[in-house]
Amino acid sequence: MSVVFALATPPAKSAICVFRVSGDGCHSALSKVFSGDVFPPNRFSVETLRYKNKIIDRVGLVVFGAPKSYTGEDSFEIYAHGSLAVMSNIVDVFKELGFEEAPGGEFTKRAFLNDKITLVEAEAVSDLVDSTDDRGVVLSNKTLFGELSSKVVSFGEEIDSLRVGVEAEIDFSDEDNDYFDSSLMLELSSLIERFGLFVGACISKRVGDEKNNIVLVGPVNSGKSSVFNRLLGFERAIVSSLPGTTRDMIGSELFYKSNSFSIFDTAGVRETSDVVEKQGIDISMSEVKNADLVLGVFEKNIPDEIDYFKNMCDEKSFVSVLNKSDLNKKEGVFDCFVSAKTGEGFSELKSIIENRFNSGVKDDGYDFLIKERHENLFYSVLEDLEKAKANLSKKESLELVAEDLKNARSFLDEVVGKKFSDSLLGDIFSSFCIGK
Repeated sequence: MSVVFALATPPAKSAICVFRVSGDGCHSALSKVFSGDVFPPNRFSVETLRYKNKIIDRVGLVVFGAPKSYTGEDSFEIYAHGSLAVMSNIVDVFKELGFEEAPGGEFTKRAFLNDKITLVEAEAVSDLVDSTDDRGVVLSNKTLFGELSSKVVSFGEEIDSLRVGVEAEIDFSDEDNDYFDSSLMLELSSLIERFGLFVGACISKRVGDEKNNIVLVGPVNSGKSSVFNRLLGFERAIVSSLPGTTRDMIGSELFYKSNSFSIFDTAGVRETSDVVEKQGIDISMSEVKNADLVLGVFEKNIPDEIDYFKNMCDEKSFVSVLNKSDLNKKEGVFDCFVSAKTGEGFSELKSIIENRFNSGVKDDGYDFLIKERHENLFYSVLEDLEKAKANLSKKESLELVAEDLKNARSFLDEVVGKKFSDSLLGDIFSSFCIGK
């Protein structure tokens, strides 16, 4: 494969920038830009990067020798100052040396093609980069470090063992040799049950990427938009003392202690003849149905008003918040007292939000994060195992049972990448960032 390079850090002014280079023959170019002819692998050194008598930068250099590199090829990395001019100069040098710019995911793709990682582990690299909370990091790393691949390989070996008995019986049935007995059905049933539990412990990335939804509700002029802005840390919603200022739903993302939430400010509820405001209130009411947690924001301790909003939320987790604690007495049965003006109480409110989710609003207990591709393949495996069991119980031809088991194993091979198409690789790695 050709020598490729990419900027592995964002193309913006920063303290440092990192360039990756990989491909057979890339080491021969080192002597053209650095002094000396010998560059020991797996050692960080500080060198002067120059080209055609032009000094570009004083950089860090790490050289990796095949196969002990991320890609499995000869490679090296350069750590330079994060100047846009320096980045541009390094790109020009690499192009003059005949290196090609790497497309997104090229380095991880080469790692897969060179058997450094399985396909499912390669996909986990992208999931890890996309992670926005602790759960995403933990689940992605479990796959990246090989736990999912080990499970898949182990199930594949069990299927192979069953196939050996079935196919041996087919090949030598005329010789009165019994290669399997009644235990085959028990083993197959056990495999189906355990594989089903394994699939149940996997969460689709499509579902896992859904944010925990928080919706703010309350009467008009209770300070919902001010609470919303204070939670975010900047003014996302327009704040006014006039009732009915918020007429539509406004959403944003809230990050707190590695947790990610989608938070929505809604129109205050009141009787109104304003058509636009009434539509905003209707939207607010409907959005409560999609909420995982509802924050009821109030400026006064009016029990009937609080009960109205609490009952409106039905089974949803509800947190009652008394705003304007700098002006009001901290009285009444509220979960939290805050002041959007001074910031008082917001650390406690954020902790309450975190604890509500961690205590079960979206508690999952999943072991692995998988993509839709894996999910479809896993269900295909289950389908073929069930077909094998049905054919065996009906005493159908053993050739059908063997074929069902063969197909099930084939789907597992597709998960880890023992079978793949060029179009599949294109679909997978096109979503990767440049430099990875």
